[in-house]
Amino acid sequence: MTAATPVLLTVPEVMTRLKYGRSKVYDLIRSKRLASITEGRLRRIPESAIEDYIRARLEEAA
Repeated sequence: MTAATPVLLTVPEVMTRLKYGRSKVYDLIRSKRLASITEGRLRRIPESAIEDYIRARLEEAA
C-alpha cells in the first residue's frame, strides 16, 4: 500500500490560489500560519497547508 504523494506548491502558485501578494504569503509563512518546507533555497508549501489555513480562517470568522 502506498500513501498519496503530497502536492507541493511554489510561493507564486500559492499567491494565485489565495489571491494574495508575495509579502502576505511570506508573512503567513513567517508567522507559522501557513506551513512550508525549505530545501536549500527552494520554498514549498503543501497543498494541505493551504486547506488548513483556510479552515482556520473560517473558524476564526465564525
